[in-house]
Amino acid sequence: MACKSNGSTADPRTFFADLVRCETRLYNALNDRLRERHGIVTSQFEFLRYLREHPGSRVADLAAEFAIGIGATSKGIDRLERHGWVARQPNPADRRSSLLTLSDDGARLTDAAEQTFTERLTELLGGALGQSQTAAAAQVLSVLRTALEREGVGLPTG
Repeated sequence: MACKSNGSTADPRTFFADLVRCETRLYNALNDRLRERHGIVTSQFEFLRYLREHPGSRVADLAAEFAIGIGATSKGIDRLERHGWVARQPNPADRRSSLLTLSDDGARLTDAAEQTFTERLTELLGGALGQSQTAAAAQVLSVLRTALEREGVGLPTG
C-alpha cells in the first residue's frame, strides 16, 4: 500500500483511501470478467458461493456475512431466484423466513464462475504483489476484519 508515513505511523486517512480504492478497483475488474464470461456480477457470485458453502442459509445470514441490509439482500436473492439459480424453501423453525439453496444450474454457474474469479484475482494480485506481500496483506486484513466483526462495527442500522 502507498500509505504516507509519519515515522512509524501510517496516515489513517491515506490507509482508508488506499484500502477502499483497491477494493473498488478489484471488485470492478472482477465484475467485468464475471459479466463477460458468465452474465453475473461480483455480488451475485458472492451470494451464490456463500450459498454453495452454507446450504440452508437465510437471507439474514447473508446480510450478516456481507454487512448489508436485509432488504438489499432479499432483492439480490429475488434476482437469483428469477434466474433459477436459487430456491427458497419454507423454514420449519421460523415461518417468517425461508431457507435458501442453490439449484443445479446455480451450482454449475457458481463452479464455473469460481474458476474465472480465482484466475482473474490471482492475475490482478500477482501483477502488483509478490506471494509474500499478498500473504502479509491477507493476514493484516484478516486481523482487521476479525476485530471489526468481534466488536460489531459497521453493521447496517436499517
